[in-house]
Amino acid sequence: MTARTRPLMSTQDIVLIALFCAIIVALGLIPPVNIAIVPVPITLQTLGVMLAGAVLGPVRGACACALVVLLTVLGLPVLAGGRGGLGVIPGPTGGYLLGWIPGAYVTGLLVKTFALRVSRRGPQLAAYFAACVVGGLVVVYAIGIPWTAVSTGLGMGKAAVGALYFAVGDTLKAAAAAAVAHNVRRSYPIEPR
Repeated sequence: MTARTRPLMSTQDIVLIALFCAIIVALGLIPPVNIAIVPVPITLQTLGVMLAGAVLGPVRGACACALVVLLTVLGLPVLAGGRGGLGVIPGPTGGYLLGWIPGAYVTGLLVKTFALRVSRRGPQLAAYFAACVVGGLVVVYAIGIPWTAVSTGLGMGKAAVGALYFAVGDTLKAAAAAAVAHNVRRSYPIEPR
């Protein structure tokens, strides 16, 4: 097929997007941990967001996260703690949820641009980790913290301090996502899209 007649999404693309959407949803089955500082729970679903971007690439990773957001808005209980519905978006966690889409995109873009161009295992793994931190933490937090501050009236300072409670766990999730994505790509090379 030529570039003009090739479909926008192949069957493989759709299957991979659905698979990683299911992985993100499955990670929501692990009960969330609530902290007193901010009304945003600690969940494992951000691990799935980083994995989606790092394994699938920017477009498919973002599509997998967008599908989770769509299912949430439609009312399905796909978020940690069985939450779902349109009311999640204007709430304190809405910014983090919406941040998953650009977070997965940036993770995938950084993996595609930098990590896959490194040939040695150690530096490549470090590049995966950096991509997961930038996309999964920096981008998601950049959207989630102001959203929480505005939706709760906490103010940016308190919302940012509250986010620090997530940083250690999210850094560990970034390390896990980097290791898994690196090994998955070595075993089953998927063209990043």
